[in-house]
Amino acid sequence: MKFNYRTLACLVAAGALSTSAMAETPIIGLITKTNTNPFFVKMKEGAQAKAAELGVELRTFAGRYDGDNETQVQAVENLIASGAKGILITPSDTAGIVPTIQKAREAGLLVIALDTPLSPASAADMTFATDNFKAGEMIGMWAKAKMGDKAKDAKIALLDLSTSQITVDVARNQGFLKGFGIDLNNPNYMGDETDPRIVGNDVTQGSEEGGRRAMENLLQKDPGVNLVYTINEPAAAGAYEALKSFGMEKDVLIVSVDGGCPGVRNIQDGVIGATSMQFPLKMASEGVSAIVEFAKTGTRPTASDGLDFYDTGVQLITDEPANGVDSVTSKTGLAMCWG
Repeated sequence: MKFNYRTLACLVAAGALSTSAMAETPIIGLITKTNTNPFFVKMKEGAQAKAAELGVELRTFAGRYDGDNETQVQAVENLIASGAKGILITPSDTAGIVPTIQKAREAGLLVIALDTPLSPASAADMTFATDNFKAGEMIGMWAKAKMGDKAKDAKIALLDLSTSQITVDVARNQGFLKGFGIDLNNPNYMGDETDPRIVGNDVTQGSEEGGRRAMENLLQKDPGVNLVYTINEPAAAGAYEALKSFGMEKDVLIVSVDGGCPGVRNIQDGVIGATSMQFPLKMASEGVSAIVEFAKTGTRPTASDGLDFYDTGVQLITDEPANGVDSVTSKTGLAMCWG
C-alpha cells in the first residue's frame, strides 16, 4: 500500500490547529464553599452565563460542607494540573487554603477570592466582594435610627457565624457595632467589646437551626434582649422562631445581611427589620471577565477607590425607612434578590 505523505501532513496540520484552538480556550475554575447554599448557586449561575458569553470553559467545584478545606485544596490542584488561567474561590478556610493558593499563583494562575477574603487578603491577586463592613454598618445605622432614644438602653444579641474569626464574619459584626455607635476595641477581632449594651455573642453556622439555638442561649443569658444582629438571613429566621416561641417576636428588632429572596420576603412579613443585600451573581460574572482579560492581555484587576478589594456593591432593604439612612423597599428588593 502506497503511503500518502500529503494526507499525513494534512492530518498533522489539522490536529495541530485543533490542539491550538483548544489551547486558546481559557479554562476558568469556580470553587464555592458548597453547591447548595442559594448564594453560591446564584454565584455559579453568574459565572456560567458570563463564561458562555465570552466563550471560555468554566469548571465548577464545591466543598461537601461549609468549612471543607480539603475538597477545595483538591479542586485548586486539579485546576493547576489542567492548565487553567484563573480561579474564583469562596474559601472555606481563609488561612488553611493559602499555601495551595500560593502554588496556583506560582504556576501563573490569576486567583480571585469571591465574597470572603483570604487571610491575609493579599494571598489572592484580588478579592471581589461586598464591602461587608459597610453592609454591617448600614444595618447598625438603621437600627440606631429606628430605636431612637431607646438605643442608649439597647440589649444586643450578636448571632455570628463561628468562633473562627473568619474575615466576613468579623467585618459584618464589627460594621454593625460601629454603625450602632458602639466603640470597637480591635476592628479585626469580634467579641472583645466592653459596651454593657452587648448581651453576648453566639454562633449559628449560618443556619436557621443555628440561629434558633443561639437566640435561645442568649435569651437565657438576658431575657431583655431587644435588638438582634445576625450574620445572615437563615440565622435571622431561626432567631425569629426562637423569639416567637417566647412571645417576644413583636418586641425585638432583627437585622441581617444577605439579600436572598427568602430574606427579602421576611422583610415584607416583618420577621426582619432590615437587611443589607449582596450581589453574588455580579461577583462571579465580573470575576470571570477579569480572568478572561488577564488571559488575553495579562492585565490584573485593581481595587475600588479607597479599598483593598473590588467592591461589588451593597443595598439596604427595609419597609421601615429611617432618617439619614438610604434604603429601598422590599418590593424593589424582590426585583434584585437571589435564591
